[in-house]
Amino acid sequence: MAIGQTKCSSSYGKPPWIFKGSALYQLHLVKAATVRACIPKEFRLVEAFGYTLGGFFLANYDDSPAGVFDELVVIAGLVWSPPTSCAWAAKVLVNSDEACDHGRKEVGLPSQVARFSKTITAVSGKSKSKNIGFLNAIGMNALFCEPRDCMDVQVTEINDPTVKDFCNINLTTFVPASNIGNWMGPAIKMSLPSFSGRTEYYPNLLKYSCQIECRVRAVHPAKVSGPSSMPKSEAERSSEIHHATEEFMDNGKNLCVAVMSSKPILALELSCMKMQVEAPVVVPNSFKNSLATS
Repeated sequence: MAIGQTKCSSSYGKPPWIFKGSALYQLHLVKAATVRACIPKEFRLVEAFGYTLGGFFLANYDDSPAGVFDELVVIAGLVWSPPTSCAWAAKVLVNSDEACDHGRKEVGLPSQVARFSKTITAVSGKSKSKNIGFLNAIGMNALFCEPRDCMDVQVTEINDPTVKDFCNINLTTFVPASNIGNWMGPAIKMSLPSFSGRTEYYPNLLKYSCQIECRVRAVHPAKVSGPSSMPKSEAERSSEIHHATEEFMDNGKNLCVAVMSSKPILALELSCMKMQVEAPVVVPNSFKNSLATS
């Protein structure tokens, strides 16, 4: 095994790991002060006027080393990795025990098992979104697709012995087209470099890359809402210790919901997606020092 390279998961086989399916990749302007606490201290946020670029990646994989599963990755922001930048994930939720275990122990991700409940309803009428000014500014308004159906995705984090609502995501175009003739956008290739690690399961700092081939088109940004509040009577019955534990857990959850609820600037629907994830590499101390002084 090469120096600095992590071990391979036997259940996943040798890397690169291939995932096929569809996804919504949504970018948000996020206040740097909001997410700085969850970024390792040796990193500098990529920011301008007090904001960084965060968002989320909501995927449904129909073919992967772990089989069929859903994934929600909350991207806290971008950090400098001269001469470019990398994403930092604040939370990863999956409805697969195997995918969760692999993410934690082999890729250094803050993975947690969750339940994804989906409801699809038809959209009545077509109205222009108020959030597509950015598309007009970059000349992509003509590529913007009107809603076909509406999908509500309720994500519930499962953290034994508790089960807690995480968020609700309302999607107005991320429903697979029933008509094969519907335009799915141009075919593109892109690379998404990321840092990971510094977790309970993988304390080392890691770097890895996702190579994506897909069809892409701009869609209406998804609306994200946080969980409903716990009834007061139920809260009053909780012990002080239990309440303190929940409050600690909620801090991380609230940060993620704050990221996903911030101002969206671009939402991309990725279809016919093939994602190749390379084996993570342990970041050497010399590189960490260069990050701190860059």
